[in-house]
Amino acid sequence: MENLIRLKPEFANLDALYELLKSSGYECSKEYDVWEQRTDTSGQMAHCIVLKKSGMHAVKLFFVNENTVKINHIIPNKLMNAYFGNSAKAHKNMLELLGGSIKRALLKGAQQKAFEELERAVAKAC
Repeated sequence: MENLIRLKPEFANLDALYELLKSSGYECSKEYDVWEQRTDTSGQMAHCIVLKKSGMHAVKLFFVNENTVKINHIIPNKLMNAYFGNSAKAHKNMLELLGGSIKRALLKGAQQKAFEELERAVAKAC
């Protein structure tokens, strides 16, 4: 689940958006992007904003250009992400494929609901 949202010019940087989202009622933090391992222009690991609803549901926000932010659903808990997150392995065995499809089917509804709720909180900055 992901979406692109165009922001007002006054929220066109990570710090300004972070300050706005801290008052959203959800747990908000500025962290290194360990989910995708993106790098910034200096080669360092890039930052993102994590807006967290629970240990299983959060969204990660980062800028794709000067005033457009990309929102992705993530599992913020590192241990839970290891079990329930998307696997980065290129080749998976049959049990991993089967387990992954069952996991996605069970979590899809709750993840979609949480994503839409957190997306509405971010949309206030539009």
